[in-house]
Amino acid sequence: MSPPPTAAELSADPELASWRVLLGRLAGRWRTDSFAQGAQFVAGVAALADHLDHHPDIDLRYRHVTVTTVSHDVGRLTRRDRRLAVAVAALADELGLVAVPQELSTLEIGLDVMVAADVAPFWRAVLGYEPETEGGEDDCLIDPAGRHAGLWFQQMEAPRTERNRFHLDLTVPHDVVEERLAAALAAGGRLVTDEFAPAWWVLADAEGNEVCLCTWQGRG
Repeated sequence: MSPPPTAAELSADPELASWRVLLGRLAGRWRTDSFAQGAQFVAGVAALADHLDHHPDIDLRYRHVTVTTVSHDVGRLTRRDRRLAVAVAALADELGLVAVPQELSTLEIGLDVMVAADVAPFWRAVLGYEPETEGGEDDCLIDPAGRHAGLWFQQMEAPRTERNRFHLDLTVPHDVVEERLAAALAAGGRLVTDEFAPAWWVLADAEGNEVCLCTWQGRG
């Protein structure tokens, strides 16, 4: 059995030029001329998914369609995801759709805590979220419908009051992060640290509210 594909391998794959690796998933987006054209594309993707017995998540909007795939049974990307992604890209080409991977991103919310077990039940209840992994701990919570940003808890070494405890984690395509970083700094942002780049950069606005710009790169 061949090993699972790596993020670097998938990102360099010429047949996946319209896809990007975001938070351990393959994501692609294509512009459409109309809602009907988008629906036609979705129907075609559904047929491919049934044929390959591998089913992605699809988001149909008025002017674009976003397709995301991961092998849920093993919790990671596999050759099945690559096979489906190649087929979806070929279908998009047949329909004359333009890929816009630079528009993709995935948003998470991070909360710095001292004892995750003390606060996670509250957030799980109030948001109606579930643990990311079935039967897992509440260290990362997700919307079971897949509509809202996930919430994860980051361990602090000591309580603090000088910085906010909430921050956003925005995962963007590896080939647009430098442009996004420059735009944020030009808009009045401040670089808190690039110690962990290119995995993530920590930025803050004029009042110290933080966001991490993240990519798949530089991770073990």
